[in-house]
Amino acid sequence: MTPLRRRYIEDLRLKNFSLNTIRVYTHAVAAFARFFGRSPEALGEEDVRKYLVHLVSDRGLSRSQYVLQLNALRHLYQDTLGRPNSLADLPRPKREQRLPVVLSRDEVRRLFSAVTNLKHRALFMVAYDAGLRLSEILSLRAEDIDSQRRVIRVRQGKGHKDRYARLTPELLGLLREYWRAYRPPAWLFPGASPDKQYDLATPGQVLKKAGRRAGITKRISMHTLRHSFATHLLESGTNLRVIQKLLGHGSINTTALYTHVSLQEAHDAPSLMALIEPPSNQGSQ
Repeated sequence: MTPLRRRYIEDLRLKNFSLNTIRVYTHAVAAFARFFGRSPEALGEEDVRKYLVHLVSDRGLSRSQYVLQLNALRHLYQDTLGRPNSLADLPRPKREQRLPVVLSRDEVRRLFSAVTNLKHRALFMVAYDAGLRLSEILSLRAEDIDSQRRVIRVRQGKGHKDRYARLTPELLGLLREYWRAYRPPAWLFPGASPDKQYDLATPGQVLKKAGRRAGITKRISMHTLRHSFATHLLESGTNLRVIQKLLGHGSINTTALYTHVSLQEAHDAPSLMALIEPPSNQGSQ
């Protein structure tokens, strides 16, 4: 590890960034250095601009990935390399207004019918029935399942915030069945080695395979289960503030996105076509 890389990681730790964020930012800076074949110390703002243009124009980088790359390099140049005004003039793209992919209740039933592995089924159900993010699920320990209060303790979720998620009787029953079969010693969902966390990419790969077996054509990910959790609760009449709390959103505006996804009220609204149709002639003559 180079001295610059070590100092960069130390600076991110001092800012109390999560291990995952540090890993992602470090990878982004390393990719930038590889692109030019030189240390970032020898590169400047114009080089960063050329690199970002390459990522957007040649590789079709999304808005969120662009912002990630820009943030990683800003921390490097402004903090670690001590160039406070560096990269300040680089543009930040407008936020894209995209609706999340959501499964119907029938698709969720078909999906879980296609998951035969008990560990995978329990992990996926925590995402769907409790609404946890994948990183939060993989950080769970057995003691985080509070069966007496019927809550799941989420330690240091997004934004370094602890919170409690709901634990329904059905999910508790599934987790008990899983625990009796696997007896995980540390992490609730360990990886190949009992003392190591599950690999971050594996659950998503398993989920996509299950989706194909279930005949689901939508592009699904682990976050799709969380989106479906929120949307199905909203369609069932759950208050938006309650859903905000369960999801761990800091702003109600973030949760309000699901009001655009839920189609229940739209389906309940009368058909305008039916309203303008002429009355039936049934019964005449």
